[in-house]
This record gives sequence, C-alpha cells and structure tokens, in this order.
Amino acid sequence: MKAYRIEPDDRFRLKNFDPDDTSAFKGGKQEALEALAKLNDRLEQLQELLFAEGKYKVLVVLQAMDAGGKDGTIRVVFDGVDPSGVRVAGFGVPTEHELARDYLWRVHQQVPRKGEMVIFNRSHYEDVLVVRVKNLVPEPVWRKRYRHIREFERMLADEGTTILKFFLHISKEEQRIRLQERLDNPQKRWKFRKGDLDDRKLWDDYQQAFEDAIRETSTEYAPWYVIPANKNWYRNWLVARILVETLESLGMQYPQPEVGLEKITIK
Repeated sequence: MKAYRIEPDDRFRLKNFDPDDTSAFKGGKQEALEALAKLNDRLEQLQELLFAEGKYKVLVVLQAMDAGGKDGTIRVVFDGVDPSGVRVAGFGVPTEHELARDYLWRVHQQVPRKGEMVIFNRSHYEDVLVVRVKNLVPEPVWRKRYRHIREFERMLADEGTTILKFFLHISKEEQRIRLQERLDNPQKRWKFRKGDLDDRKLWDDYQQAFEDAIRETSTEYAPWYVIPANKNWYRNWLVARILVETLESLGMQYPQPEVGLEKITIK
C-alpha cells in the first residue's frame, strides 16, 4: 500500500500515477471481488469494535474529479457497516449562513466523535480546488489555506482522530465515458448537469490544483493516498484494504464487561 501513499515530499507529481494501474492485486476482477467481500466483513468487525471501545475517531476524506467514483466507493466499501457508528458528510456550495463564517467552520462541525467513523464526500479541500480554479478568491487567500488545513488536521490528529485521505484518480477519457453513460442512461441522467461540461474544460487546471493540494497537505498524521480509479473493482479493493490495515494497526479492544456477569442466567 506504500506505493499509493504520498509522503511529505515536494517532488510529488500526479502524472506519475497511472489511473489504470492494478498492480497491487495479483489476480483478476472476480478474485478481487471475492477479496473485497472478505475485507467488507473485516471492516464491519473493526467498525463495531471502534464503536464499542469508544476511544478512537476515524475521518475518511474522499476527493475526485466529477464522475470519479466517490459515491460508488462509499456504497461498496462501506456495505454492511453499522449506520449508528458511520456517517457520511457531504459539502456542496456553501450557504449564505456558512459563508458568513470562516471556511472551516462548517467542516469542523462534521468531524467524528469518539467511536465514530465519518466519511467526507468532498471536504474542506474544495476551498483550495474549486475556489482556486474558478478564481472565487485571490491567490494569496487560497494559498494560505494549505497551512490552515495542515494545522486543522494536526489539531484533529492530536485530539485522537485517525485521518485517511483518498484521491480517486481517473483519466480524462474515463471521465468522458462515465459522463456519457450518465446521459445515455435515463436512471442516471439525473446525476448529470450541464455545468459538468464547463468543469471538464478546466481539466488541466483541476489536475494542477489537486496535485498542489496533495503535495502541500500530505503529512505523517494525515496522509493522502492516490487511488487508481479507472477500474472500480480495483479502486474499491484498494480503499478497503487500506482502511482495514489502518484500523487493525490501532490495536483496538472490546471494553471489559461488568464484574459478575458470568453468574447471571436469563430466566
């Protein structure tokens, strides 16, 4: 998994990561789906343990280009987890109420509590991505936000939050195919908006913005993983494996039961 983890290093370049890569799994799609099913079961066990122990907090950040697979990743990877201990937070266009405050205000309200796993579908990174590409604020403003974000995530980590950030990396051609599929499928057409085509014209600008954001904010306490996402089966397997390995590394244990329970018989 180290091949996909971005270490703090100003030499990181997104072009060095192949969105078609499937090299970490020595098998085909069917074998990967079987392996994913086992990872789903293990993730379900670990999430229950996380909730029961009530000690750790886990934040998962998902970012991608349009049609990059954020929703699909959430739907497949987290299949079977207990909804009482897992929550998805989405961040769309800020409301007038949110714009009246600092840009991290709405994000901080959604971070996980002890025993909880929270998945950010988009996140605070929109404020160095969309804001930058569409020139919504001047460069001196958004450039300062890399430091803000590092310090925000450092605070969360210091307070006991395990942070995993995934960039789901697709090619421009794969995005074209997926957007066309949305248009052609009446059941998926609702997901398409004309503005997607405007954003697609800014592909290179977004790629540069993602590259800079990842390079500036991948840290030991809040690492970025660049996930090859042209193949859904590989994307899902890889994200699930990283999650399982990370949760296992926490060394979680079930809390001790009350003394004397072994003497109780239910009548």
